[in-house]
Amino acid sequence: MLTIKLQRVGKKHQGSFRLIVGEKRHKLQGKQVEDLGWYSPRSNKMEVKKDRVAHWLKNGVQVTDSVHNVLVTAGIITGKKIAVHKQPKKAEGGAAAPTAAPVAEVAK
Repeated sequence: MLTIKLQRVGKKHQGSFRLIVGEKRHKLQGKQVEDLGWYSPRSNKMEVKKDRVAHWLKNGVQVTDSVHNVLVTAGIITGKKIAVHKQPKKAEGGAAAPTAAPVAEVAK
């Protein structure tokens, strides 16, 4: 299955990303089908080939959550942004997880 995903490029601590179309299971640095643009989160600049993104989306290509958020910011697709970071799970009922009872000391 093809997906639109981000490929990291750039120096240490100054990363920027390419928007690429590639096989979902292939490595990011591996073979790609098409380069759709770039995104720099440090300067918040991006250049995206809107017509090619629309073409791939029309043909059923999936997008990763991060790419979805970038495309929403660019105004290419509509919808809400997706929370990318996982939220910690809370115990059911809001109660704290059960703890082990203290062991009673035996008098000698």
